[in-house]
Amino acid sequence: MNSRGASSPLAGIHKKCLGRRNAASRETKVLRLFGFSVKWKVLKSLTTKRCTIYRFPAADPELLPATVVDLNGSGHSRRGKPGKRTESKTMRFGLCCIFMNEPIRFRTTTARFLTSLSRAEQLERLSAICLENAKNLYCAIETVARLGIGAFRVSSPFFPRYTHPEVGYTLEELPAGAEIRTLLYEVDQLRSRLNIRLSFHPDQFVSISSLRDEVMRKSLEELEYQGLVAELIGADVITIHAGGRQGGKSATLQRFMDTFPLLSERVRVRLALENDDISYTVKDLLPVCEQLDIPLVYDVHHHRCNPDGLPVEEATNRALATWQRQGREPWVHISSPRNGWGEGNAKLHADYIDPADFPEFWRELDVTIDVEAKAKELAVLRLMNDLVQQAGDILP
Repeated sequence: MNSRGASSPLAGIHKKCLGRRNAASRETKVLRLFGFSVKWKVLKSLTTKRCTIYRFPAADPELLPATVVDLNGSGHSRRGKPGKRTESKTMRFGLCCIFMNEPIRFRTTTARFLTSLSRAEQLERLSAICLENAKNLYCAIETVARLGIGAFRVSSPFFPRYTHPEVGYTLEELPAGAEIRTLLYEVDQLRSRLNIRLSFHPDQFVSISSLRDEVMRKSLEELEYQGLVAELIGADVITIHAGGRQGGKSATLQRFMDTFPLLSERVRVRLALENDDISYTVKDLLPVCEQLDIPLVYDVHHHRCNPDGLPVEEATNRALATWQRQGREPWVHISSPRNGWGEGNAKLHADYIDPADFPEFWRELDVTIDVEAKAKELAVLRLMNDLVQQAGDILP
């Protein structure tokens, strides 16, 4: 029976996803959400000399690949394998982990609760959660494609407490383990068909450069877990920070390079470093990325909070080069300060992106842009539509 037959783990998922939608058409809903009076036909054809800005894909989950900002003016959808560059110059925008408005939620649990159960009860509970999360990831990919969002960051506790020393588990131990694996295969197929990039961004406690052996060991375990899931669902990037500054930055970066070979191949080929807003800049990390042949995820907000003398355009281009030499589509991050620049802690993320924080030259890049903002998909959609409006301002 095919993957959508009654005996498939996907049975009922499409109905569930469809049932979550507003009865109104999505195009009308998005336009109303941001108070636009422009017509859909106008948005669909809105162009400048150098780019066609954002055309919504069809709302049907029976699938058009996500269309993002097409900087060739061709109006074509980006196609091909996520993470591999295509000939057209396009931007795709990414949503990070959760939804604000769409009713898709990922379940979790605590180690404290699990320890109150017998081992059999633990595995039953964890199995149900993991199965539901796998189904919700399938819905999440359909949803971001429907919204015209081209990438999705999967939350680290997708399989909650997977590496916990007392209540941890493997997929093989879960009663629904085989069904979960089948679902994740279907997720990978859907991601590929819709051309959605998937990624992970482990929590700050993951540090393979730590001076503490226990922290390093746990970090390696966490990365191996995320590498396993990434392989199953087709995620092509696991982004981490370099770590703290124990013993000095040079010593920390050397420990990072010394530990890197301990990771499995499936983690090493997906690992990327990101400049942070406290310690490690683009200039600090470029030599490590070049020596290990891993890409650098450029976070422009972090760079503005933790500058290193490189202009934003030069920092962007040098980071992009670490991806381009591997023939991969670069990944960058953007956010805005909650209280604006110069007022309070600029490191705190705002609900939405201030269009003034979007580097103008990024419009010409072939790149994935994760939008790190509290309003989640609403922030992604608003930024894309802000770009539409800005393009409209210069139309003849």
